[in-house]
Formats: sequence, structure tokens, C-alpha cells
Amino acid sequence: MSRPIVIAGGGTGGHVFVAQAVADALVGSGESPSDLRFVGSRRGQEARLLAGSETPLSLLPGRGIVRSFRPRALIQNIGATIGLGYSIVVMALFFATWKPRVVVSVGGYAALPAGIAAGIWRRPLVLVNIDAIPGSTHRFLARFATASAVISTETDLPGAVVTGAPVREEFEDLDRSPAARHHARQMLGCDPDRPFIAIVTGSLGARSVNSAVVELARQWNDKAVTIFHVTGQRDFSEISEQAPSDLLALNYRLVAFESDMATLYQASDIVVCRAGALTVAELGVVGFCAVMVPLPGAPGDHQTKNAQAVVNAGAGWMISDADVSPERLGDVLQELLMDPDEVRHIEQAARAFGRPHAAERVAELVLKNG
Repeated sequence: MSRPIVIAGGGTGGHVFVAQAVADALVGSGESPSDLRFVGSRRGQEARLLAGSETPLSLLPGRGIVRSFRPRALIQNIGATIGLGYSIVVMALFFATWKPRVVVSVGGYAALPAGIAAGIWRRPLVLVNIDAIPGSTHRFLARFATASAVISTETDLPGAVVTGAPVREEFEDLDRSPAARHHARQMLGCDPDRPFIAIVTGSLGARSVNSAVVELARQWNDKAVTIFHVTGQRDFSEISEQAPSDLLALNYRLVAFESDMATLYQASDIVVCRAGALTVAELGVVGFCAVMVPLPGAPGDHQTKNAQAVVNAGAGWMISDADVSPERLGDVLQELLMDPDEVRHIEQAARAFGRPHAAERVAELVLKNG
């Protein structure tokens, strides 16, 4: 077996998509998919999102630490600590066999055992940090890191190189011409001539946004508009029960998960989304008009900071999670739908804000250190 490049991390779709983007860029640089290896978590979404990949996937047991002092959380954290210790031993044994050229951490639970194993075996470790403020995993792994791919010069990590956040290859140079949007809407089974609003709030979803959108659909039942609502797996059953069934003109599409995000972005006039670093990176690369609802309580309130940077660049709108009522969301969407020139202006500003081909720069950094 050749010495692989290990790409570790996961849990949420954001982590997995970054890992996938880095792997694709490495393959584009001449690496074979079989010479790479993903390491993820059994409790995360890696097995589903990476199904069919030519790159082998190893899944670790265990779970992350819960930030709470409640008795139940403390008991869970005891189990999580034991599971983490076991996963570190497993990764150390794997690395004894694999002898990886370089280890890449994209953050999340599974990155921690792999990063510690890299430190134990003195293998090069590259951190891919897409948030301006590093999470707890990368703050800990910084002591072992050889280099770090970051999105800002203000990110305090060893050997920091500003690459931007790597997005999946299919988003680069995505055609959003009127003809392409028309075709994409047909591919999604929607009326190609209607304004198209996509609601995308992450792989788990966002209860506040989902509740506001399903009520907005009821209020907009006579509008000739398409609302393509991706709820996330967690909320799908509940939102399905609330969904209106007697709409007059509105085309309201409700799905738990959309695997073809490139086509959904291509079809959309407006995207309602969270403001995670990866979503903001996709916004800039694709150039879509976004209405962002930052996740409340995110570490360092980084999603609000992400969204504010977009707004300051004239590249999107922001509504706080506390204000995301059907009425407030409806007012913003209606204003944008009534002003296509403003939407085009926002799209142009979004493209100027973006950092295309960041995954290629990350791959260069990985290969340089491997």
C-alpha cells in the first residue's frame, strides 16, 4: 500500500464538503483517489455524503464534547472522553500501517484523533480552517500543525497561508445565465419561467427558518413563485405535517435534502441560507443573491460576522434569527423579487467578494508539506 494523504474530519455537511473539495483538488493535481483516505465519524454524515467515492473511508466511534455542566451532559462527556481515547489509539495503530505522507484536518470530531496521531508519529499536519476564529479542535491541534490554510490574515494558526475556503469543484465557474437557470429549473421539475427562491440552511436544518418559510408558503399561496424548501433531515417530518396542501398558484417544493446543490444554486434567483463560512464561500464563488440568517450562539458569533462582511460588500442581506418571522422574510423577498436590477447588482458584488479556486491553493499547500 502506498503512503496515503489522510483527510480527516466531519460531523456536519460543511466539514464533509470541505474534505471532498480538498480531495477533488488533490486528484486534479495528479493524485490517485486510491492514494487518499478519508477519516470521519460514525455519528456524522460522512458515510452518506461520501457514498460512492473512490477514496476509502474509515469511520471512528465516539462523539464530541457537549459544552454544558448539566448532569446529563457531564455523563455524556465521560463517555465521549473514553470514546476519544479509544479513537486516538485506533488512529495511532492505523498510522503505524498507513505511514501517511501528510494529514489534513478539516475540523470536527474525527479530526482530533487523526491530528493527535499525526503528532504521535510526527507526520506533517495541515489544518484547513474555514472560519475566521478557529474551533476548539484546531486550537488544540495547532501545537502539532506544520501549516494552516485559512481565510483571513487575522486567523491565528501556525504557518497560516490565506487560501480562502475550498468549495466543491462543481460550483466553480457555474453557468448562471438565463438559459442555464431555465434548464436547471426544468432539471428540478419546476416551472422554468417563475421566480425561484431556494431555502437551504445546512444538512441538519434550522427550525426558526423552516417554521417561518412554511408559514410564508401559506401566506403566499396565490403568488406565481417557486419556493424550493430544503428543510434538513432533522425537521423534515414536522415541517411536512405543517406544509399547506391547498395552494392556489405557489409552487412549494419540500425536500429533506438536496444532493445536487450546484443545480439548485444554478436555478435560484434568491437563496435563503445560514452564514457558515462554507456557505459564504459558495455564495462568492457562485455569485447568488443571498438572504442570510446567521446561526445564533455560534462560537464567537462568527456567523453574524460572516454575514455582516457580506452585507458590507453589498453582496447580500441579513436577518437575525430572532427576527426571521414569515412577515419579515416575506418583506425582504418581495422587495428583491420586485427589483431584478438590485438582485443582479448583489450577484455581481457576491462574485467580486468570492475567492474562486481556493481548493487548488489548499491542495498546493498540502502537497508542499507532504
